[in-house]
Amino acid sequence: MAWVNAHGGGGAGTLVRVLGGADLGQRWPEPARGEPGGVLLVARTHAKGMQAASKALNALRLGDHPTGVHLIAVVLVADAPGRLPRELGRRVRVLRSAAEVHRVPWIPAWRLGEEVDPLPKQVRALAELASGASGRGVGRL
Repeated sequence: MAWVNAHGGGGAGTLVRVLGGADLGQRWPEPARGEPGGVLLVARTHAKGMQAASKALNALRLGDHPTGVHLIAVVLVADAPGRLPRELGRRVRVLRSAAEVHRVPWIPAWRLGEEVDPLPKQVRALAELASGASGRGVGRL
């Protein structure tokens, strides 16, 4: 499975370090060259991050990606501790209407490059999704 950032600093690198997979930065994988076609699209929960996720979902919907690429889920990584403001919560619901969405909570230790044991339940659920992701097709797009 490939982790693709919807924008710079989305969090894919940290998730790859913790959960494994391939960090492709901000580009779609190229399955014809042997890269995994299953994509976990990663974005932060701030306004620009969710706008970038929406744009990437639209690109997938329009087929603006290499052949063999399919979305597994959108992964929203908390950009700050605490609850999202109401407007950002609405954006999460819009993303959920288009794709499976997983939320990663604010994890202070990750800012320092430290490991967390045990992982929060949301991250453990994401790990299960990622480990069973090979061969899955497009969700709701």
